Amino acid sequence: MKYTLLIITSLFLSVSAYACTNLIVTPGASANGSAMLVYTNDGEWLFKPQITPAMNHKPGDSLTFRSRSGVSGKIHQIPHTYKIIGFQMNEHQVAVGETTFTGREELWNHSKYLEYWHLMELALLRAKTAREAIEVMTSLAEQYGYGAEGESFSIIDKHEAWILEMVGTGDGGEGAIWVAIRIPDGMISAHANMARIGEFPLDDPENCLYSYNVISYAVENGYYNPESGEPFRFNEAYNP
Repeated sequence: MKYTLLIITSLFLSVSAYACTNLIVTPGASANGSAMLVYTNDGEWLFKPQITPAMNHKPGDSLTFRSRSGVSGKIHQIPHTYKIIGFQMNEHQVAVGETTFTGREELWNHSKYLEYWHLMELALLRAKTAREAIEVMTSLAEQYGYGAEGESFSIIDKHEAWILEMVGTGDGGEGAIWVAIRIPDGMISAHANMARIGEFPLDDPENCLYSYNVISYAVENGYYNPESGEPFRFNEAYNP
């Protein structure tokens, strides 16, 4: 039987808030066929395994979020949300981790209120699979904006493992810029504080998803020159 295993380690040291590492093991790379995610955070926070029960919600309910910049706002609630542990795993064995790569400072949108950990929590509350989690995170960021620095998310379920990378569109901008790529079964992946997705396929939705503006925004802002003869690489454009 396949399972999702999540390991979280937090070292209580006075170090950079960005010192996170993720290790992803796909089902085909583990001895018992389980997917695994190791998420370490070398920071000064206390990670409590707080359980949020599954709940039903009334029409018109909303959620309020507040960013580090002091901006607050509401998003729509859905009829039913799933049981979750922290911001890391839910009752359907979807697990999420992250590492911050920051990227271009001018892309951090301080006018928006959805931070990366808000998206992690919302994905777990609303998704039964890793693909659904990506859809939740990206659709909310596109609808309400993304108010954090560049982020790499590890997203797994019992069958698949993905890396989703996202940046904002700068102060006053709308939506988000993102790309998600599936880790081939039988492989492992480790990443820490740098964007990892380089060149990616534009016509393989089974294994790669991306925002409509991922290339055009880079061209418009001088991050990528299509006449250079070089393929577009997300990490080179947004985390040089």
